[in-house]
Amino acid sequence: MKMHFSIPLSEELLEKFGGRYVLYSVYLEGFIFCKVRYSQLHCWNEQLRRVFGRSVPSFPPKFYLAMTKSMADERRAQLEQYLQNVSIDTTVTNSDVFISFFRKLQLDTFKLQIQQAFLDVYLADGRHLRIDIQTSDTAERVLEVVSYKIELSRELMGYFSLFLIQDHNDGQLSVLKKLAEFELPYVSLRGVKDSSCKIAIRKWYMDPSLDKMLMDCRPSVNLLYIQALQEMEKKWITPSVGQMQKLQMLQKALNKIKFLELVQEVQHYGYTQLDPCSCNYPEVGCTAAIHVGNNEISCCIKLPSNQIEEVSFKISRVKCWQVTFLGSLSGQGLDEILELRFQYNDSDTWRWIAFNTKQAFLLSTCLKKIISEQLMMTTKRNQERQIELPDAGKAKKQSIHPGQIFHSGFMPRKRLSSRPNEDDCVFEKIREEDL
Repeated sequence: MKMHFSIPLSEELLEKFGGRYVLYSVYLEGFIFCKVRYSQLHCWNEQLRRVFGRSVPSFPPKFYLAMTKSMADERRAQLEQYLQNVSIDTTVTNSDVFISFFRKLQLDTFKLQIQQAFLDVYLADGRHLRIDIQTSDTAERVLEVVSYKIELSRELMGYFSLFLIQDHNDGQLSVLKKLAEFELPYVSLRGVKDSSCKIAIRKWYMDPSLDKMLMDCRPSVNLLYIQALQEMEKKWITPSVGQMQKLQMLQKALNKIKFLELVQEVQHYGYTQLDPCSCNYPEVGCTAAIHVGNNEISCCIKLPSNQIEEVSFKISRVKCWQVTFLGSLSGQGLDEILELRFQYNDSDTWRWIAFNTKQAFLLSTCLKKIISEQLMMTTKRNQERQIELPDAGKAKKQSIHPGQIFHSGFMPRKRLSSRPNEDDCVFEKIREEDL
């Protein structure tokens, strides 16, 4: 699947010895990632082609005459599309030529040298591990170091990931983004310029039943346990009175396995919670508290009349979704207003449901994760049925297939008056392939 790359900004600069060039600001998952010139991307594309041949998408052509504004906008959009397309193939994104290119760009953008540094990686209980790293270490490498420190089995590392989180003054917590494996956590944290933002390790799967895969490893049980306690403290999950009494008894007895087995029964356990946002369902002017996980987007919606409505949007009934930038550019930076909308089969009628949330890219990432987990489970079940039932006609119809759900384009739909805001988290256009 494509990554959320975008190039919402570009600037024309003077060369050292005269002449001009354009510097493009590349954003990833809604946050500034690096700045790059066309010539750098062109050389990189040539390297990719030497390694991967025709599988590399076509690169925007050179202009041999002075660019007009429309030509400049077209090139920016083409480069944006190229980055999205080239990130589809994991063979490419896991390659040295891909990782080393973006490693250098990230360091150069924030004017950092490759050197030894310390990075604090936070656990869900507020403690942190101070990791001795290099500034050029990727998220994948940092996760390996953290896993080694806490003695987490290498086979279970894939169930966890590094996230950029934000602690608010009122005690609330926001998960801002999942770090890409090739991203440099030390550099990304420096780029946010907000002391309330931190790097944290959290579990990374949307199906709570996958907890059972981690129960034979003490460090993974500890990670699940302290995250469950954190989600109870932050009221991401709210056990009933009876459940809370039993959970408190198990917590007091330090029976983590039984605690995790019981907490599975609590509504929204294992889901990712987003900050409150506005939505257009069932009517314009509603606000929603969103939990995403376990093959659904679960919403507590407050109507304009102040009535509360609980709604569950099942992923199996989602046809496609897209992220849209609703803001506009100003001299003070980027507006942060984003929208995720999806086409949903509501009572046999297809309609677009929209959430206006700064965490639109995180929500999109969670949806992609749900889809990938569903496809993996479907593939596994089909393989097992083929062994048990050689007659393919006897196999049950699979619940989801690659053509059923897809992630559609990301583009501006509406211009709003700009407001002064941070310049670290907005895109203008993104496109993704059909799943």
